[in-house]
Amino acid sequence: MLEYLNHHKIIESIAVLVLAFFIRLFITKSLRKIQVRFGFQKARILMTTKITTILIYMLVIVIIAFIWGVDEKQLVVYISSLLTILGIAFFAQWSILSNVTASLILFVNYPVKIGDSITILEKDNNVTGEIKDIGAFFITLKTPEKELVTIPNSVILQKNIKYYPAEE
Repeated sequence: MLEYLNHHKIIESIAVLVLAFFIRLFITKSLRKIQVRFGFQKARILMTTKITTILIYMLVIVIIAFIWGVDEKQLVVYISSLLTILGIAFFAQWSILSNVTASLILFVNYPVKIGDSITILEKDNNVTGEIKDIGAFFITLKTPEKELVTIPNSVILQKNIKYYPAEE
């Protein structure tokens, strides 16, 4: 009887892994279509794909843990302990978490792309430059003086931006 139950758990676990693989594949293909349709850079798609993959497989681990009979209360205690530790770690580095979140928002709902020029409007000191890179944490600008300036993604969302699309 025990062997019969383990056989079903193995089949269910494999089914969850296969389903997660196909969901990830579907999302990856959808992101590539979005890249082509809206002209997003490959680096932005790769970053979003990585984050999505991590979230999918974290969910798979939780589902498989339930399949194999991990007690819900133990799992909740483990997850809440892990989240508490991460929360404390990120509290000291809140800007990192906000920049990653901002990069996702910039990817999904922001009109600029590599090659565009922007001006970040501030009270005392405007920053103008051509976007050279959009990463997970920073946007890199090349100023008219040929200097490279990195600006956190969260700042880009908080400031008024004037942008000049690159001519195609």
